[in-house]
Amino acid sequence: MKPLLNKATKPFIIYVLIILVISIPIYYLIVDAIWKNELDEHNKIVAEKTMVQINSLKLSDEKLDETIKLWNKVQPATNIKKAEMDDPLQDSVYIIEKPHDFLHFEEVDRFQCLSKIIYLNRKPYRFSIETNIEESQETIFFISGTTVILFILIVGGLLILNRWLSKSVWTPFRATLDKLKTFNLNNQTKIELPPTDVTEFDELNQSLNRLIEHNLSVFITQKEFTENASHELQTPLAILKNKLDILMQDDDLTEKQYHIVEEMNRALSRSSRINKNLLLLAKIENNQFENSKINFDELLNQSMEILQEHFEQKNLTIRSEISSEIKVNGNIGLTEVLINNLILNAIRHTPAYGSIGIKLMQSLFEVSNSGTEKLNTDLLFKRFSGFSKENKGSGLGLAIVKEICKSQNWSIEYRFENHNHIFSVKL
Repeated sequence: MKPLLNKATKPFIIYVLIILVISIPIYYLIVDAIWKNELDEHNKIVAEKTMVQINSLKLSDEKLDETIKLWNKVQPATNIKKAEMDDPLQDSVYIIEKPHDFLHFEEVDRFQCLSKIIYLNRKPYRFSIETNIEESQETIFFISGTTVILFILIVGGLLILNRWLSKSVWTPFRATLDKLKTFNLNNQTKIELPPTDVTEFDELNQSLNRLIEHNLSVFITQKEFTENASHELQTPLAILKNKLDILMQDDDLTEKQYHIVEEMNRALSRSSRINKNLLLLAKIENNQFENSKINFDELLNQSMEILQEHFEQKNLTIRSEISSEIKVNGNIGLTEVLINNLILNAIRHTPAYGSIGIKLMQSLFEVSNSGTEKLNTDLLFKRFSGFSKENKGSGLGLAIVKEICKSQNWSIEYRFENHNHIFSVKL
C-alpha cells in the first residue's frame, strides 16, 4: 500500500524526468545553432574590418602584396589571396574538421569557416577565416550536468513539499482516520471527528457522522432483538421440552403415542439448538464479543477431555499433535465453540472405527477425519446447506466456525487429501 501523495508524485517525477531527458538534445541543438550564428557574424565582422583597415593604409600594390604575406603568417586563422579568374565571387559558409595543432587531449576540432570576397585597392581578394566551434562533447556534458542538477533540485523540492503537505494539509484526514480506527460499535458511543477548514474533509466528516449514527441505531436495534429473542424464545422452548419429558414418563402412553412424543422431543431439541446457534451468529455479526489473549492449547485439551466419551462411543482412533503455550488473540467462549464444532463435525462424519487427526501449531489448528470423497466447497460453510441435512446437527456448525474466524481475524480452509477431510484454521 502506498500513500495517496506518493501515487500522485511518482507519475509527476517520471514526467519531469522524460521532459528533462528530451530537453538535453534540444538544448544542444539550440545552443549549437546560436553559437554557429554568432560565429558567422563574428567572421563577417572580421572580414569587413580587415578590408577597411588595409584600405585605410593606402598601400601600393607591391606593399599590399607584402602586407598580405605578412598577414597570412601572423594570422594563421585567416588567409587572403587574389581571386582566381574563374572565381564566382560569391561568399560561402562551411564547417571543417581537422586535427588540433597545439592541444594533445583533443584529437579533432570543428571550425566554422567563412570564405568572402573583399576588395583591396579595388581588386577582388578571397578572404578565408576559420573560427573554432565549442566541442559538442563539452556542450553535451555541461548541458547534461545542468539538467541532472535541475532534476535533483526539482525532485528534492517535490519530496520536501510532499512531506510538508502530508503533515499539514492531510492532518485533518489522518485525525479522522485515527478516530475511525478506535471506533467500536460495542461501546455504543458517537465519535467526535475533528473540525477542519478543508471543504472535502468537512463533507467527509459530516457523511461519516451520519453513517455512524445510522449504524449505531441499527446495531442497538439488532442487539435488543437478539437479547429479547434469546429470552422470549428459549423460555417457551424449555417449557415445551420439559412438558414432553414428563409426558414421555407417563405409563399410560401407548407405544405409538410414545414414538410420536419422542419425535416431537427430538424436533424440539433441534429447534432449540438452531435457535441458540442463530442467536450466537447474530451476536457474532454484531461484534458483541471482546477479544483478549487466550491459551489455545488449554482450551483444546479441555474440549478433548469433554468429548472423550464421543470418541469412545464410535471407537475412533485419535491422532493428536498439540504444541504447548500457544497464545492467540480471541474470545474464549467463541474459541471453545470453534474447537467443539470442528471436532464434533469430524466425529459426526467419521464412520465407526475411523480416525480423527487434531493438530495445533504456533499459527495453525487442523482437524481431519477419514472420508471417501471431497465435499462441495461452495455449500460447505453456508447455513442449512445440503451438506448437513442428512445429519442430526443444526446445519449451522461450520457457518458459525466461519463467522468466528472472520470476527477474530482468522481464516479457515478445507481440503481433501489422502482420503481425509482437513479443516485448517490459520490463527
